[in-house]
Amino acid sequence: MTQHPLDTPQFFLTAPSRCPYLPDRLERKVFTHLIGERAPAMNDLLSHGGFRRSQNIAYRPACETCHACISARVVVDRFRPDRTQRRTVSRNGDLIGREVAPVTTDEQFALFRSYLASRHADGGMMDMGRDDYASMVEDTQVDTMLVEYRLREPGETFDDTDLGQLYGVALTDVLIDGLSMVYSFYDPALAHRSLGTHMIVDHVARARRRGLPYLYLGYWVNGSPKMDYKRRYGPMQFLMPQGWVSFDDMPDPP
Repeated sequence: MTQHPLDTPQFFLTAPSRCPYLPDRLERKVFTHLIGERAPAMNDLLSHGGFRRSQNIAYRPACETCHACISARVVVDRFRPDRTQRRTVSRNGDLIGREVAPVTTDEQFALFRSYLASRHADGGMMDMGRDDYASMVEDTQVDTMLVEYRLREPGETFDDTDLGQLYGVALTDVLIDGLSMVYSFYDPALAHRSLGTHMIVDHVARARRRGLPYLYLGYWVNGSPKMDYKRRYGPMQFLMPQGWVSFDDMPDPP
């Protein structure tokens, strides 16, 4: 029997580069390609092992002297929104989140560029053009979707197809044991809505409705203000050397 290439995936190591989370350090990543008919199964397996996806690449940190990046996931059945999160959901009660195919639009791209200019003007993604954005969303062979958050005008329902203004978008993988939020962005002019919080709480609810036990949030980075928001979604599980471990508070890095 001919062995499928993904039965024994090849892993590669990147050259050191400036860490985007801890500016005094360098980062390296180990990565492999997600291609072929087994890409969805490989994405499931690698996500459970602490990898993240970008297009057709699965990667995780492989820094020699730093272990600050820790994979984090919300335990869906244990999560209870706090008072601030409940207020955020209520404040955004006029939004409809709809799951759509991973197909890009000019409307999405305009919102994406506005978000980057406001929140990540000094980041590497600022160079992304329309084709780059399309590759981020569409260039994949795994089970993925977009969740569009639109303004619901009075009288509109979840079944309506002609909804209002686009306020936020989440690129989300559907795994065998959870949802994985790959990337999300939203209207930066609507800071009072706390749309980032709303989308995470909404994704917990989506995972619960699908009967999936986890929501994968990527890496919590000890010492990085950019990643500190993940403290608000505990109790959580973190991938430690002995496997996934539940913590009521953030763990110390191994």
